[in-house]
Amino acid sequence: MSDSITYRPFTHDDVAAAHALTVELKWPHRADDWRFVALLGGGFVAEDASGVIGTALCWKYGADRASLGMVIVSPGQQGRGIGRKLMDLVLEELGSRVTFLHATAAGQPLYEKLGFSAVGTLDQHQGTAFQPPLVSLPPGERLRPLGSSDTARLVELASQASGLDREEVLPALLSAADGIALDRDGELIGFALFRRFGHGFAIGPVVAPASEDSSRAKALISHWLALNEGVFVRIDTPGESGLTEWLAQLGLPRVDTVVKMVRSATPGEPANAGQDTHYLQYGIINQAIC
Repeated sequence: MSDSITYRPFTHDDVAAAHALTVELKWPHRADDWRFVALLGGGFVAEDASGVIGTALCWKYGADRASLGMVIVSPGQQGRGIGRKLMDLVLEELGSRVTFLHATAAGQPLYEKLGFSAVGTLDQHQGTAFQPPLVSLPPGERLRPLGSSDTARLVELASQASGLDREEVLPALLSAADGIALDRDGELIGFALFRRFGHGFAIGPVVAPASEDSSRAKALISHWLALNEGVFVRIDTPGESGLTEWLAQLGLPRVDTVVKMVRSATPGEPANAGQDTHYLQYGIINQAIC
């Protein structure tokens, strides 16, 4: 049966079929969510006489980093080695790049066989937002709308906080999202974006200076929740962010936890290599692009 399966590069004409796969698996992604990730990256599809039966995408950042995701095989086609073959193709495309992904419990054993190691966790929070408590900021700091002149600084902050080059990702994201900036005496030191995603809206990325109480990140998140009371909102936060209990109290319970994994990292290299730990990413863009 494997001879009847062919593999080829993903094209934008595959978005409708890929979206149908996520609907089949009850993933929340809209066709527009697929178009966004496909615009920024590439990948491969598996197909047979019935059409597309599997996908795997990847995204390159700078000269030596990458992420991969949207690894999907139609439920009726699983167990035929399709996911493994798609992963082999993507990893061949990425070569020696340090590559990140977020793994479910079902997918983690395969990724470990392919050389990935666990380096952290990611908590998915979602629910109907309600009026959150006011979070005070330090003297001299305030929230303000983003301006067109902020883009370069946003790219810089996002890159520092994630350890991934955001030169291409952030401008594309800004075209589809609203944003709020954290300003300290005229200097932009943090931000949070809010955009349509899945069944409602998503907050992320959220970037702010590190602090023990995460107060700046909380202020940025609270801004969007306060403006969207009664709206379905999702935010994915690194397990080490310290926001899980706070988000649950606001009505955004943790509904899932996945494992952050990395491949091709230098032995002994910390999981946050490349990051400026003065700034932290308290909320990611999504589990594929990180």
